[in-house]
Amino acid sequence: MPLAAVRRAGRARRRRRTTALSAVSVLAVATTVAAVVVLTPVLPSPPAAGPARVVVPPAVVPTSSPPVRTTTTPPPPVPTPVRTVASGERVDAGKGWRIWLTAQGKHWTGPDGYENARSVTDGNIDLGAPGVSHQSQGGPKGTFHSGLYYGTRSAGRVELRNAEGRKAVATLLELPGRPGWGVWYAHTGPGMGEVSTSLYDRAGKLLSELSLLPGGDTP
Repeated sequence: MPLAAVRRAGRARRRRRTTALSAVSVLAVATTVAAVVVLTPVLPSPPAAGPARVVVPPAVVPTSSPPVRTTTTPPPPVPTPVRTVASGERVDAGKGWRIWLTAQGKHWTGPDGYENARSVTDGNIDLGAPGVSHQSQGGPKGTFHSGLYYGTRSAGRVELRNAEGRKAVATLLELPGRPGWGVWYAHTGPGMGEVSTSLYDRAGKLLSELSLLPGGDTP
């Protein structure tokens, strides 16, 4: 066989072998890829995010009632009832004292029986303006106080007070018809000392006041 023919035959065999090996290589790569595809797990897609939840705080139930507002202002004292008496009617004021009223003014007697009087018609009292007078008589066992109040038809209280703040509230007497004046009286125990005398209306407003006085008289 000529040498050229032998060479051509050899080249042909090498091409066929190379082609066969290339085909085998391609088949092996395809098989590997298929195996990877089969063995790789398919993960599910995460669910789409929905609207955010709105958290509502629980209702707060009060465990106690709201505080009650208080006031530090004391209520006004209750007015003293005014006793209406007939002209000349003797009123037992206690401890041997008696008082009566007439159109002329105040009259009283003590344990000694001696009669005293204070006029509302002699010009010494101005019935057109609120005022108060004070007479007193006492001893080691206590003092009897009395007087006139005038210039008002709404008297609510007559009060005695000493320097230490001790008080005594008087009893009030008037004639029928609200004449615009009346009589008050009160007893105080030993040691009361000097007292002031204050006249208030029925709403608690101060109308007139006498300063601290020892036992004695004022007009």
